[in-house]
Amino acid sequence: MLSARNQFQGTVKSVKLGGIMAEIVVAVGDLEIVSAITRTSVEQMGIKPGDQVTAVIKSTEVLIDK
Repeated sequence: MLSARNQFQGTVKSVKLGGIMAEIVVAVGDLEIVSAITRTSVEQMGIKPGDQVTAVIKSTEVLIDK
């Protein structure tokens, strides 16, 4: 359980992998949330388009939980 209260269930719309970082776009209703996380995290969690994830927003960061 996370202490962050701003958690939004959504569907991964796209994953753009870079050398070290990745951009994840999550559709939450009619809105899109974009998160930059490490490529290693994407690979370890196996995040791919169509996955159901939780976007966790805390202060200036957007975290992804699967």
